[in-house]
Amino acid sequence: MSSSSSSHPTPTDQPTAEPVSVLLVDDHDLVRSGVAMIVDHEPDLEVVAQASDGAAGVRAAIEHQPDVILMDVQMPGELNGIEATRQIVEQTDSKVVMLTTFDDEDSVFPALQAGASGYLLKVSEGEDLVDAIRGARNGQSQLSPDVTSTVLSHFSGRATGGAFRPQLVDTLTNRERDVLGLVARGLSNAEIAAELVLSECTAKTHVSHILTKTGLRDRVQAVSLAYESGLIRPGEIAS
Repeated sequence: MSSSSSSHPTPTDQPTAEPVSVLLVDDHDLVRSGVAMIVDHEPDLEVVAQASDGAAGVRAAIEHQPDVILMDVQMPGELNGIEATRQIVEQTDSKVVMLTTFDDEDSVFPALQAGASGYLLKVSEGEDLVDAIRGARNGQSQLSPDVTSTVLSHFSGRATGGAFRPQLVDTLTNRERDVLGLVARGLSNAEIAAELVLSECTAKTHVSHILTKTGLRDRVQAVSLAYESGLIRPGEIAS
């Protein structure tokens, strides 16, 4: 028997990236089962735990430290999904994506303020769900189109309350201000690229630079800054 074969590792001996670990928190067994099938079908994603209420979700998050948590908004018990999200964000490095049937302001904004990195409706396509998980793991946020409309309608119909310093816009280049304006109108990276005749990669880089320079967490906070600075005014939302 030759021993030379062991001195040169084969491709299968090379280390592989760990899959993105996912925790599911929803009080409906069928929903969790269906989502788990979608997630586990992807080779780079793995469901590591499930929980049926907010309190159990917090405990599972602390125990398993998953990369991403899919969280329902309304669940029975002492903690709803929003309060559970707040506790998880405070106590772990996990990213939380809300997965729910509710797209009203009373659900969307408290969830985002609690620290959710994304907000999807349960009617979303499976592809959107897995993209949101990967995006959250990489520090990106994703909102369902209906939720984006809710966010934009909120800012078009009232003052934002001054949550961010408008002068943060002064740190941006002219091109970055253009990109911020399009983000505030609800355009995706691909749509921004088409609008400004850029590559999608370049548009994504501009968005990343905007968030870094301003210290904003995600695109939702970028919308708020754009309105508060006067870069975008009520009524300028894309249809």
